[in-house]
Amino acid sequence: MPNMYESVAYEAYQESDAFANGVEAQLPVEGTISRGYMPFDYAGDTDGYNLAKAELTSPLDSTQVDLNRGKELYNIYCGICHGNKGAGQGQLVKREKILGVPSYADAGRAINEGSIYHVIYYGKNAMGSYANQLNEEERWQVVAYVLSLKANLEK
Repeated sequence: MPNMYESVAYEAYQESDAFANGVEAQLPVEGTISRGYMPFDYAGDTDGYNLAKAELTSPLDSTQVDLNRGKELYNIYCGICHGNKGAGQGQLVKREKILGVPSYADAGRAINEGSIYHVIYYGKNAMGSYANQLNEEERWQVVAYVLSLKANLEK
């Protein structure tokens, strides 16, 4: 019984009579959303950024915001570049591995909930997207923590 020890290999996307179009791989039904995925209605360009900055607000109320969790996530994903205080002096900046990370207190940036969330979702300039590392709720926790850092820097 050789098949007990070495199973017969099957080609994953071979022709098959089991499906109408003859191929096993099928496209999802129009309008379906993958499990665990939440669509984001803002484009990843400058217009989408400006629109998110103007109208996007956090769905978390004050009882759902957990600054300790936001700090933990921030230190894992953001602090290496932005610094623990949000002043743009993370370890990679100090070692000159990357340059030009601005402080959250820079008046010209005028960041808010929508703009921070958009940048976490899509990235901006040299910063990449963190949409795959953080789920929606975690992104909003980081947004709340970044806003608390910004408030501390502006004192």
